[in-house]
Amino acid sequence: MPSTFAFALNSKTRDSKQMIRILASAALCCQMISAQTASLSHLKDQWQALKFLEGTWEAKTQQAASKISASGTYTFKEDLDGHILARHTNTNKCKGPVDYDCDHSDLLYVYEDNASQRLKAIYFDNEGHVIHYSVSSPAPSSAVFLSDPTGTGPQFRLMYELKGAVMEGKFQMKMPGKTEWTSYLEWNGRKE
Repeated sequence: MPSTFAFALNSKTRDSKQMIRILASAALCCQMISAQTASLSHLKDQWQALKFLEGTWEAKTQQAASKISASGTYTFKEDLDGHILARHTNTNKCKGPVDYDCDHSDLLYVYEDNASQRLKAIYFDNEGHVIHYSVSSPAPSSAVFLSDPTGTGPQFRLMYELKGAVMEGKFQMKMPGKTEWTSYLEWNGRKE
């Protein structure tokens, strides 16, 4: 009889341990799903914060360090089933220093960086420049694209802010060892 009691006790102990393992596994799965859902929600909020950029905008340059006088348009639109936000530029009129290419064209792609769960961007132009940016929206209707400091070259900052019906933009640089940003190009315009 004692062996039957010991077997029943050991069986209940085994069942209890197995139940604890099952419950612990279920709790871990729920925690992982909850974290993933929160992460997806965070990315969705980041995309939503950039919605104000979408559309085709006029761009008329303002006085800046570049001494470029230009007008044209740029378009932000979702692409690849909403996995990226693409910006394409088009220059209509341009006058600048002798060494400036008035046939300038560029592309900017905003995308999700799955590793950091943040929005990133990459910029390409017809002069061979490539800039990697981290993207943030510090206030409603504003976006900041910030490159990492390299220590050997300038750090770049691209900013957009919608003020009423006018989009204002700035492309700025900060040299190594400096604290202030210098505007290379500034522009504004309305949505077409």
